[in-house]
Amino acid sequence: MSYFAHPTAVIDENCIIGDGTKIWHFSHIMSGCVIGEQCNIGQNVVISPQVVLGRNVKIQNNVSVYTGVICEDDVFLGPSMVFTNVVNPRSHVNRKNEYASTLVRKGASIGANATVVCGNEIGEYALVGAGAVITKAVKPFALVVGNPARQTGWVSRNGHKLTFNDEGVAVCPEAGEKYKLKEGLVKLISE
Repeated sequence: MSYFAHPTAVIDENCIIGDGTKIWHFSHIMSGCVIGEQCNIGQNVVISPQVVLGRNVKIQNNVSVYTGVICEDDVFLGPSMVFTNVVNPRSHVNRKNEYASTLVRKGASIGANATVVCGNEIGEYALVGAGAVITKAVKPFALVVGNPARQTGWVSRNGHKLTFNDEGVAVCPEAGEKYKLKEGLVKLISE
C-alpha cells in the first residue's frame, strides 16, 4: 500500500488510490473511484462510486464528492462545500440514471460552504468564494461570489485578484506572471 489511510477510514474494493495520498478519520472511499497521487482527503469525507480525482487534490473536512464529479489536478475543495448530482431530486423517484456531471478544472478552488449545482464546469484556476452557489459555468481564472454566484473579478494561478491596465494586461503580485484579458477571457501569457 503506497497511500496512508487512518484506521477509521473505510475503503471499498475496486478503488484506485495514487501514491502518497492521505485519507483521514471517518472518511469513506466507495467502489470504483479513482484518486490520483499526493491527494489529501480530510476527515468525514465521502468519495462516491466513479468519482475521479486528479493529482494533488485537497479535500477539506465534511465534503461529499458525489458520482458524476471529476476534479482535475491541483483542485482545492473547502470545508463543508457541497456538490449535487441530480437537478430535481425526489425521495420517491429513483434518478440514479440521471446523474449530471460536474467538472472542476485544474487548479480551481471552491471555498468553504459553497454549493455547486450539478451539470456545471468550474474553469481552471477559478476561485469560488465561501458560501457561493454555482448555478452556471465559471470561466477560467474567474472570481465568483454570492447566491447565485456572480463574477466579481479575475484571479491569478496563485489566487491573487488581478488588476488589468489599459492594454488588458495584469501581473500576479506574488508570482510575477502576466495575464491578458481579451474578449471576456483571461489567459496566462508569461510565467
